[in-house]
Amino acid sequence: MILVLLVCWSVFWIHPRELESKLTITIVCLLSLIAYNFIIDEDLPKLSYLTFLDCFILISYFYTGIATMLCVYSFVRKLKSGKDSTHEVSSVNLKMSMNSNLEITSEEDDLFDCNIYIITVPTPVTKANKPDFSYLRKSCKMIGSRMKKHSIIIFESTVYPGATQDICGKEIEKASGMIMEKDFFLGYSPERINPGDKVHTVEKITKVIASENPEVTKVMKKIYSKLTSGNIFIAKNIKVAEASKVIENSQRDINIAFINEIAKITQKLKISIFDILEASETKWNFLPFYPGLVGGHCIGVDPFYLASKAKELGITPQVILSGRKTNDYMSKFIFSEINTRIKKSSNILILGLTFKEDVPDTRNSKVFDLIKYFKGARHKVDVCDYLVDPEQAQTVNLVEYKKITKHKYDAIILAVLHRDYKKIKIKDLKNLLKKNGLIADLKGFWRKDIVYNNYWSL
Repeated sequence: MILVLLVCWSVFWIHPRELESKLTITIVCLLSLIAYNFIIDEDLPKLSYLTFLDCFILISYFYTGIATMLCVYSFVRKLKSGKDSTHEVSSVNLKMSMNSNLEITSEEDDLFDCNIYIITVPTPVTKANKPDFSYLRKSCKMIGSRMKKHSIIIFESTVYPGATQDICGKEIEKASGMIMEKDFFLGYSPERINPGDKVHTVEKITKVIASENPEVTKVMKKIYSKLTSGNIFIAKNIKVAEASKVIENSQRDINIAFINEIAKITQKLKISIFDILEASETKWNFLPFYPGLVGGHCIGVDPFYLASKAKELGITPQVILSGRKTNDYMSKFIFSEINTRIKKSSNILILGLTFKEDVPDTRNSKVFDLIKYFKGARHKVDVCDYLVDPEQAQTVNLVEYKKITKHKYDAIILAVLHRDYKKIKIKDLKNLLKKNGLIADLKGFWRKDIVYNNYWSL
């Protein structure tokens, strides 16, 4: 039980952005305490007074509950202070919204005052790459137990076709005792924001909406028309809207996988994939995709949802899973290529830790896999990423760029091309390298400007 308490309170060493992870840990600990209580209760004699063990269990419940509440509170408090850890919403806009009509809360009972709900919780995959609906189910149970009749629940989380009605709708029915599409109504509008993209923002993109009820569709159109000056596209039904989102990222994943496969071939041919793409892009109908590490909470996850549904229908999704396999292997491929070009026990500097450029999000970043491979080969690895909070990268040796000038590295790897890294001069890179040190440019950014013998790129 002491171990359970220690695990529970370890959440305070996890970054606030990882709220779902923190809550999962605290809830699992709470359930573990309940299970333990049931087990020992069966074996112990019934007494009319509280024993030391009883008191300890009660105290454990108290502190576990406190940890859970503090996790939520800390996240909400940060938002209320006008800080968005994702950097997608400016502090100015967030504070302006809160000063007008935006209310941020972690109190579940506040849901009683609502009749329209928009659910945007994560939909990750398990370690076995199976859809994980746990966050959706919890959200549905919470809303179902507090909503009024004729409420509208809109989902934005990425799922496979049919999940909104078959999973979410049924969970709400169980929690509420109401009947779907009679006592309450469902809608779906896939989240389409590209993290870090300051051009295709929510107020400019086309918003896809869908419902099984024409009146609900009208309500959704009215809501989302206030959010975007772009078009509102009404999908034929919820399944169509669900499919539209999940295939968007699956398509992108497959296209990148194709380019990654070509990059492996061009390595053997000793020509640059970036030079090839530059030439190919001159054709009007060529679709530009670029090689590299494919991670994040969308592209690296969503294809597994589609693949799972395909298997359920008796279809083997060969192309989808092949693309995922190819992209997941890129970390190992890049490691192998670099490892053959550096000496044993090298000192390595990696520029960039996030899953893509100009975002602070490290979820499912394949740079972590790259680090793991190098460490496994007994190399020493420093990581520099000015967008990442140190608390979010406790498993790696995160260093500030201005402090690495005193070091000399055997290899420098450009993994994520953040905006500020484009300003780094070649001479500054060379000053950080030991004699004959390697510059590994995964983005091909310096390939035209660099005059250096020991340079490698995809």
